[in-house]
Amino acid sequence: MATYAIGDIQGCYDSLQRLLELCAFDPAVDRLWLVGDLVNRGPKSLETLRLIHGLGDAALTVLGNHDLYLLMVAEGGAKFRGKDDTIQAVLDAPDAGELLGWLRRQPLCHTEGGFCLVHAGLLPQWTAERARELAREVETMLQGAQFREFVLNLWGSEPAAWSDALTGWPRLRVIVNAMTRMRFCTVDGIMDFKVKGPLAKAPPGYLPWFALPDRRSADAVLVTGHWSALGLQITPNLLALDSGCLWGGHLTAIRLEDRQVFQVDCSPGEARPLAR
Repeated sequence: MATYAIGDIQGCYDSLQRLLELCAFDPAVDRLWLVGDLVNRGPKSLETLRLIHGLGDAALTVLGNHDLYLLMVAEGGAKFRGKDDTIQAVLDAPDAGELLGWLRRQPLCHTEGGFCLVHAGLLPQWTAERARELAREVETMLQGAQFREFVLNLWGSEPAAWSDALTGWPRLRVIVNAMTRMRFCTVDGIMDFKVKGPLAKAPPGYLPWFALPDRRSADAVLVTGHWSALGLQITPNLLALDSGCLWGGHLTAIRLEDRQVFQVDCSPGEARPLAR
């Protein structure tokens, strides 16, 4: 039995199929951990969702910002942002209700065996255990009767920092934004959502979330994606797996038991222009 963690797929279904073949993945005995952003911008979001959904308990995914965006659009909580969106096939599919219902039931953060799987990162004040508790608050809304009200109030970048005193939609919005959108933040946990580039473009006073001193989740191994400009990063307590497949890079898997890396080039026809 092996566990393979895989970076952002974003509808690059053909690349995913080739990567699973390279890993010799066997759903009868192996597991997949997916860092989120299963859908959007790549050409085969529907096929990707159907594949992961069909794997049942052999696959575990956390939610990324593009996955939440799909749920928001489906409920009228967000409008299409432009021609780069490729989720219409999911919304038009005969099994859309089943797929979207399954997506709503996926966690925002998963902790197991010293690992913490989350799409973007964790604020410096949070241990992995605390992050799991906070994620559960969001998951309760996603899976409950207030789901539509939740997605109608999810959009936005404020508040930009965590406080234990936060309540209601602002509290949930900070949790979601940290776990699915964050790249840079200050030592006090104030997030920046404008800069998407490499580390050299950090705003003054900001650091990559994982480089902050005294980050309370540093005793866990964070398994993340989201930051294609960062590229593959493997350190004792960070496995950052978004190697930019969508942008003509690679789709990456790492076997958690021994940290062996598996990569395939982006399949023909799946890459987007580099401008992002």
